[in-house]
Amino acid sequence: MKRLVGVVVSLVLSVGVAWAESLPTTRPEQVGLSSERLQRIGHAFKAEIAKGKLPGAVVLAARKGRVAYLESFGLQDKAAGVPMSHDSIFRIYSMTKPLVSVAAMILVDDGKIVLTDEVSKYLPPFTKLPVSVPKADATFAKMSFLTVPAERSMTVQDLLRHTSGLAYGELTTNTPVKEAYAKAGVFQPTGLPFDARGLTPSEEVERLAQAPLAHQPGTVWEYSLATDVLGRVVEAASGMRLGDFLQQRLFEPLKMVDTGFSVPQSKLGRLAQPDPSNPIKLIDVSAAPKNDSGGAGGVSTTMDYARFSQMLLNGGRLDGVRVLSRTTVKLMTSDHLARIGTPVTPGELLLGTPGYTFGLGFAVRQGGGVAGVPGSAGEFMWAGFAGTYFWIDPTEEIVGILMTQAPSPERAYYRKLVKQLVYQAIAD
Repeated sequence: MKRLVGVVVSLVLSVGVAWAESLPTTRPEQVGLSSERLQRIGHAFKAEIAKGKLPGAVVLAARKGRVAYLESFGLQDKAAGVPMSHDSIFRIYSMTKPLVSVAAMILVDDGKIVLTDEVSKYLPPFTKLPVSVPKADATFAKMSFLTVPAERSMTVQDLLRHTSGLAYGELTTNTPVKEAYAKAGVFQPTGLPFDARGLTPSEEVERLAQAPLAHQPGTVWEYSLATDVLGRVVEAASGMRLGDFLQQRLFEPLKMVDTGFSVPQSKLGRLAQPDPSNPIKLIDVSAAPKNDSGGAGGVSTTMDYARFSQMLLNGGRLDGVRVLSRTTVKLMTSDHLARIGTPVTPGELLLGTPGYTFGLGFAVRQGGGVAGVPGSAGEFMWAGFAGTYFWIDPTEEIVGILMTQAPSPERAYYRKLVKQLVYQAIAD
């Protein structure tokens, strides 16, 4: 009997190991990268860690479908003295948005969502939301706001490209919208940024619907709670909780074993933490939330996110499994902001540089020039509040990932730094 139990345990463990797959690895020179020049990444990030700017980090660079560089630096948990490791788990905040955008597009491929569908088709409280519009008073040199009817309803496409008229209460300059979000309790009073984990999905929808929109739908790009609402649309269209849908249609097919909306007790020892002295605190992911926040609630590892990114670089397919159609990936990574106002462009928000438009879930590079970082036309990317960052360059066949837990105004600097250090290592 003991022997049988041992065999069963062995089989379970072997299946678990096989399930936790990595991308293939290779010597950098085999994919046109310089080993020597890639070492500059480690020198740069170790220097920042030594200055106390970052507790630790993981950097991955893959080219032509193979990982050529994967290194961990510093500490996963500075307070506990735990070193950073390749499989450390990170709060990815807004890097949850691309995952949920892909979930929505899976449903588009399934025929359960049409991009021009009105959001109210899935979420009736969003029917005919009013709009708060600014009005300049030249006499008294001040700005006031008027509430007017919406000229049209927000669509699913608006949610995907952040042109819905929704906002972030912490970021918007539209005072009535900011005040309405606070009054409705869109975010719980935990003192943590972007924390709506204490609301049920229906409570989130109902409270957001109590506030006016910050813009007429389809007229202005404003980074917002749109992807949180998109997650509720995915739930309504699929009949499943967002996390369950992602698990079934994205995480399991891609063997992303450490990605979700909370970290189980058995894996908490791998959860990366910010520096204890950092005044910006992060969300508690040790327990399942009441709602799966499509905009900021995810956790993942470097390799899990690399597998997701490689699927997109491959046109929706990885290891023989198709998640999205090739044409859908192309649509997602096209410019969707033509003739739409962008007071702050996606590139300026993400990297502090122009040169990027927005697709359906990602910032998309418009050309080789303009942007103050290396890259190629058609490259797409996004990042997270706590310091995580990824980009995908189809022309150079590159996937780049930076994972850290260091929320600070210097986030954009580290995104640019890691990006330029990967590109300078291209040797073919």
